[in-house]
Amino acid sequence: MAVSRMALSLASCSRVAAWAAQSALRAPAPALGSLQIAAIAPLKAAGFSGHQMVQRPTWSLTRSFHRSHVVCAELARSLSRSPSGNFETLEYRLFFQNDQGETLSPWHDIPLRAGDGLFNFICEIPKDTSAKMEVATDEPGTPIKQDVKKGKIRYYPYNIHWNYGMLPQTWEDPSHANPEVDNTMGDNDPVDVVEIGEKQADLGEVYAVKPLAVLAMIDDGELDWKVICIRADDPKADLVNDVDDVEKEFPGTLTAVRDWFRDYKLPDGKPPNKFGLGDKAADKATALRVIEETNEFWSKLVKRVTPRRGLSLH
Repeated sequence: MAVSRMALSLASCSRVAAWAAQSALRAPAPALGSLQIAAIAPLKAAGFSGHQMVQRPTWSLTRSFHRSHVVCAELARSLSRSPSGNFETLEYRLFFQNDQGETLSPWHDIPLRAGDGLFNFICEIPKDTSAKMEVATDEPGTPIKQDVKKGKIRYYPYNIHWNYGMLPQTWEDPSHANPEVDNTMGDNDPVDVVEIGEKQADLGEVYAVKPLAVLAMIDDGELDWKVICIRADDPKADLVNDVDDVEKEFPGTLTAVRDWFRDYKLPDGKPPNKFGLGDKAADKATALRVIEETNEFWSKLVKRVTPRRGLSLH
């Protein structure tokens, strides 16, 4: 059922509330598909508070106590982005807020699932740009900032040709040895996404994507998954559903993505990155397993079952 952003009624939110009550013991909960809201105020009016349809302990920037949060998964569509500092400087940060001015973590508070088998994607580096932007996983609110090395902001040696970013509510556990990839440990970051659609996304844009394939990159001895996706509203989205379709509709793209990430450090005099799983992109089923597994790792992290390793949990 499609609902316009401005027309979601209190009755609709009551149905959301009923669904949430039935789903409280299931984690993570599925998203609500096409339901859209422009604010969380209707949910608060219905007696609910918070950021997402996943039952988990959350650490608010304005509250010192733990509480569970319930909200429509389509909150991702109503986020605003608030920059601080000048772009491409050490001070630059891009924060995410709801309509009430509350800071939300793009890593922890944006739902992973977008409904109908899709997932929410957060663009950190728009296609055809080179500034190495990333979610600051060790800072409160986990804003997007430019990566820094030896006190200087970082750039790729050349533009990246696809939208690049991350899946919220995922985490590559550095204590987990993956038996499918030579027992390589995770890189302590959210899962990366290479989105191959035709449109250039905006920095910090959040939208639904369809997983198609996955590359198992090994960067400095750490596992750094690259999930190949396409935005759900791309003109070719209905034509691609798995790795073979990508080769048919986007010939040469999978090889180009692998080679780009293999070689981007060569200009700095570093060796090429390596890849597991036969040095090629694995299918959609493998990509979905990676997403599910890393979502479980994230869940254990925010519940403090797994050590936080200097990461911000709010």
